Amino acid sequence: MKLVLFDCDGTLVDSASLIHEVMARTFVAFGFERPPLASTKSIIGLTLDIAIARMLRQPHVDDRALAMTAHYKAIYTTVRAEAGFQEPLFPGIAMLVATLAKRDDLVLGAVTGKSRRGLQLISTTHGFDTVFSVSRTADDCPSKPHPAMVTECCSEAGIDAADTIVVGDAIYDMQMAKSAGAAAVGVAWGYASVPELVDAGADHIARVPEDIIDWMERHHG
Repeated sequence: MKLVLFDCDGTLVDSASLIHEVMARTFVAFGFERPPLASTKSIIGLTLDIAIARMLRQPHVDDRALAMTAHYKAIYTTVRAEAGFQEPLFPGIAMLVATLAKRDDLVLGAVTGKSRRGLQLISTTHGFDTVFSVSRTADDCPSKPHPAMVTECCSEAGIDAADTIVVGDAIYDMQMAKSAGAAAVGVAWGYASVPELVDAGADHIARVPEDIIDWMERHHG
């Protein structure tokens, strides 16, 4: 058996516009200017409080970062309900997940910097509720690139990290996978550049979702 763990934001769903809008409104509410989109994209994948601290250029999470985190969470659902701020699947993702879900030699899961509530919203919206057998979120584990999300999913699924593939778009996903002893597949349609993913340890770069299936057949039977 193999375990395939998907990151969420930037890998399965295109959530950058939503995350950026919520982040921008949060910064304005606390007296800051709206951050540039590039700044928001650079922290997608991190646990929210750490992400905000990093955008504030602070080395640690302090009370202000915690307060901004609470505000972000409080307004998230309202912003998500506005026109233009949904989280659509990237092209080809629905087919990829459906194809992999049919295989009896694979267990699928999710490892995300989203909250448990955020992952549930995505799963319900796109029909992944019965697809992901294991999952870890920012509510369960230390922030990426700490390997806990992967190692805990491996333990729950009863599958070794050596038989696990992490699919993600961020350098934190690649670093997390390698730290856990899993294979790292970077996706080119997300928020980090291909060179950044390669430098972070990606074993393969998928240009389109079908590439993941092709690579798995060649390297993981």
